[in-house]
Amino acid sequence: MENLVILDNVLWLNLAVALGIGLLIGAERERSKGVGPDIVLAGIRTFTIASLLGAVSTVVSFWLLVVSVMCVTVFAALAYVARVKDHPGLTTEMTLVFTVILGGLAMSMPSLAASLAVTAAILLAAKEPIHGFVRGAVTKDELNDFLILAAATLIVLPLVPNEFIGPFSAINPRNLWLIVILVMFISALGHLALRLLGGRIGLPLVGLVSGFISSIATVGAMGERAKETPALIGSAVAGAVFSCLSTILQLTLLLAAIHPPTLKAMVAPLIFGGVSVTLYGLVVTLSCFHKNCPEVSQLSRSFSVKTALILAAVIAVVLTASSALNAWFGQAGLVFASGVAGLADVHASTISVASLAAAGNLSVTNAVIPILVAFSINAISKAVAAVVSGGRAFSGQLIPALIIQVSATWLGWWIF
Repeated sequence: MENLVILDNVLWLNLAVALGIGLLIGAERERSKGVGPDIVLAGIRTFTIASLLGAVSTVVSFWLLVVSVMCVTVFAALAYVARVKDHPGLTTEMTLVFTVILGGLAMSMPSLAASLAVTAAILLAAKEPIHGFVRGAVTKDELNDFLILAAATLIVLPLVPNEFIGPFSAINPRNLWLIVILVMFISALGHLALRLLGGRIGLPLVGLVSGFISSIATVGAMGERAKETPALIGSAVAGAVFSCLSTILQLTLLLAAIHPPTLKAMVAPLIFGGVSVTLYGLVVTLSCFHKNCPEVSQLSRSFSVKTALILAAVIAVVLTASSALNAWFGQAGLVFASGVAGLADVHASTISVASLAAAGNLSVTNAVIPILVAFSINAISKAVAAVVSGGRAFSGQLIPALIIQVSATWLGWWIF
């Protein structure tokens, strides 16, 4: 008896969700319905009944739902044909059929149905902003770049093997392709920041945020931007420098989460490195303001696929070389291993060393040197990425920042 009561309550709740779906979408369509000769297909009552039709049909039989969807589709098609000259759009007709399906879905998955209904209502209500953005704000090249990035992420990435291959089993194609995607994404993010905030503020801010994703990829993206638009080289350098600050902040968070005593031992090097690179970045940013660096009104493509692929190829070579050294000379100590791993990623080395210290297999004092070595070697990879992506002008301003940051971290260790 209790089970029947529960089922009955669930049924009424799902019907209430279906009713809400119809009212929500119908209210938006009623607002856009028009009056007189401009009146369109359906309003709040029609959409509410359509949603309830889907819900009741699902309760009775799945095949009744299929028949209901087919009937509503036919009615919508006939209405469209009758009004095609005055109202060539298909939005209302498609939404009506979709509402019937959502009403049926609400009887089995009410949360999903409600979420989809809210999404549909938002899309319908945002007609003018969306159309204005696509037609006026986004250029054809930017739209093409977005499609390329979407294809690289949603189509190519799932097909790329996720295993180590090649000489010394050093290369993971999926990881390399992720680097390509990151470089393109960060470049596109920088492009958007340029549009919204201007070069003097946008690129430094993007560099700081993107550095938490990948500092090397951020350096590559900023170098590409500097080579493409020489007027923005100061802001691009500032963005790359602030991505190095993000590396310090991320190492601090990792050590705090894995082994706080190791973080305590690394406080001085991290503070020295963070403060030094922050000062350098601020000097570059303020210098750009002082020199009144021109804002770029005409921007080209959001990113360069060629640059992203070249950077990934360089990283693949570095990974192969580091694996070869490791295979030829063996594990010549934790310092050597951390330095080799640091060529590609300082975070992996930090996590490994901190985990050893947390497990008691390594003293806190001895954990500092491998982390600093990995951090220092990783700066070499950033320098290579700067040369490859940005050329001499860009790397000539970034490499001193890397040298200052690495020197400051070692100075902090030496003093304390």
